[in-house]
Amino acid sequence: MLVNADFHIHSCFSMASSKDMLIKNIAPKAKLKGLNLMGTGDGLHPKWLDIIEESTTYSGDGIYSTKDMDFVITTEIEGKNKIHHLIIIPDIDIARELSEKLPSKNKAIDGRPKTHLDGAEILELVRQYDCLIGPAHAFTPWTGMYKSFDSIYDCYGAKVDFVELGLSADTYMADTVAELKDFTFLSNSDAHSPWPHRLGREFNRMELDDISFSSVKYAIKHSNIKANYGLVPNLGKYHMTACTKCFKIIDPEIARKNKMKCDCGGRIKKGVDYRIFEISDFKSPKHPDFRPPYIHLMPLAELISTVYDKGVTTKTVQNIWQKLVDNFADEINVLINEDISNIEKIDSKVSEAIKAFRNNTIDITPGGGGKYGEINFKSSIKEEKSPEVLTLDNF
Repeated sequence: MLVNADFHIHSCFSMASSKDMLIKNIAPKAKLKGLNLMGTGDGLHPKWLDIIEESTTYSGDGIYSTKDMDFVITTEIEGKNKIHHLIIIPDIDIARELSEKLPSKNKAIDGRPKTHLDGAEILELVRQYDCLIGPAHAFTPWTGMYKSFDSIYDCYGAKVDFVELGLSADTYMADTVAELKDFTFLSNSDAHSPWPHRLGREFNRMELDDISFSSVKYAIKHSNIKANYGLVPNLGKYHMTACTKCFKIIDPEIARKNKMKCDCGGRIKKGVDYRIFEISDFKSPKHPDFRPPYIHLMPLAELISTVYDKGVTTKTVQNIWQKLVDNFADEINVLINEDISNIEKIDSKVSEAIKAFRNNTIDITPGGGGKYGEINFKSSIKEEKSPEVLTLDNF
């Protein structure tokens, strides 16, 4: 069976997360998105585990269910050097035991616990409990594994189960790094709110025998991911090297010469694009035979927001979103499968935007420094906009 899965989200107990990140809100919104399986996020937080048990029915083999959605226990841990690790856990009992074993001063406070353990030590600990583990948003400059290491093996000392790409990277970028040819790639949302433009903004289409931890484990270990779906990487807020204060995109060599300080006084952050360039082995991606396609898309509400120049949570945008979902089952079906002519009958402007994504004919001003990229659908010809990049001549 084909399953749309998003394994990386956060609960109401994580910093910067919405207080509405509760099972009762996540489940129906994830269903409207078109997802079939969700990670719970924050699976080492005692109170969150209590809420999961109170809000779901245990279906067996690590799956906790509501009438709208199935969940598997997942968590993100911040280890040594502020590197983030994503972990998929067999069940709640193991999650509670693992939480007790993890050395952390804030695990009962923050949904994303911090520990002094390094990647190899975290790997050794979670493998005792048959968990799956890999680097979260592996290339991200603040907390990604590759910000500190040139090799995944230097971080973990052994092969992990997967690599999460993050919003600012995709398969085409990651497969320029030779050592990643043996790894399964996951694309997850890292959602901090239950809005459908956050949940499932990146997701994995997987072949599973059934909805169970065992099937998820088998699919990841045997590369049964049939497609990765996610943002065009340029839209990610850390794609390009840029200032975190004024968001100017800056040539990485100039940034380094100026000790990562912008002329506005802000701090410059190295972009995912340049970091992958530094560690890449190939100019063009070399995909292993098992690598599935990476399909670019954008949350439907954000598409509508861009087309109508209205806030994503405004009534205008949400009413159009709801009408499309009501007519065509769920958001993913609207974005990927539904005939454009049918969408056009509901809203011709939105249908053109979806068509542009499907045909890869979109204009993008890349993001960086913590600011998301921007899209322009006015052109019918694919043309990536050239942002103003600070170089030696204009720094």
